[in-house]
Amino acid sequence: MKKIAVLADIHGNVAALTAVLQDLQRRHVDTIINLGDVLYGPLAPQATFALVQSIDMITISGNEDRLITAGGEENGSNNPTMQFVRNDLDAQARRWLQELPFDKYLDDELYLCHGTPQSDRQYLLEDVSAGYPALRSEAELLAMLRNVNAPVILCGHSHLQHVVQLSDSRLVVNPGSVGLPAYRDDNPIDHAMENYSPHAGYALLEKAAAGWQVELLRIPYHYGGAATLAMQHNRPDWAVSLVTGRV
Repeated sequence: MKKIAVLADIHGNVAALTAVLQDLQRRHVDTIINLGDVLYGPLAPQATFALVQSIDMITISGNEDRLITAGGEENGSNNPTMQFVRNDLDAQARRWLQELPFDKYLDDELYLCHGTPQSDRQYLLEDVSAGYPALRSEAELLAMLRNVNAPVILCGHSHLQHVVQLSDSRLVVNPGSVGLPAYRDDNPIDHAMENYSPHAGYALLEKAAAGWQVELLRIPYHYGGAATLAMQHNRPDWAVSLVTGRV
């Protein structure tokens, strides 16, 4: 059986990514998928890029990846963290970000997106309209995925691990976040996403005779160093999230 590792939302956390890749080595994974939001964060974007480039990995774009190279109203000129990321990244990294696809099909069996098929800023599985994440209804998910013709849909963006099987037997998997276990956002309204532990998250998929087997994994790593980088780059909120998994 072919083993597929699914990563998402690394957010420049090279220490967490290193721990995940070390875990993958002992599991003899055949394919590594990266669902975006790779480099944005007050940690180590260029070092993360170098590590990603050293690995045979299928990568799509996330919303933050897109914004790093965006212009106009989305240029993030009032965001010190965005300015840090842009200053840290070299021209090769910026070109790589610009060339990442929005979504992708793999072998007609897997569909990859960062958020939803419609938007890289929208959560697929979670509705946050009440100010906290709740799983969407079956009807909502079927409507959002009406044009996706794959038995397995892989999504990220929310940083929360989920496996949801739809009534038409399609499987939706969010592997969680490699590099940021909790955060607060105001899009579409103020809400918090929390995993309640500092572990790096990813998913492992295998196709068996009875269907797709999914493992949601949480990997320990030395998160204190990442928190120190966040503090050095004026993001105490990230430091708290990295150490606690809470906001």
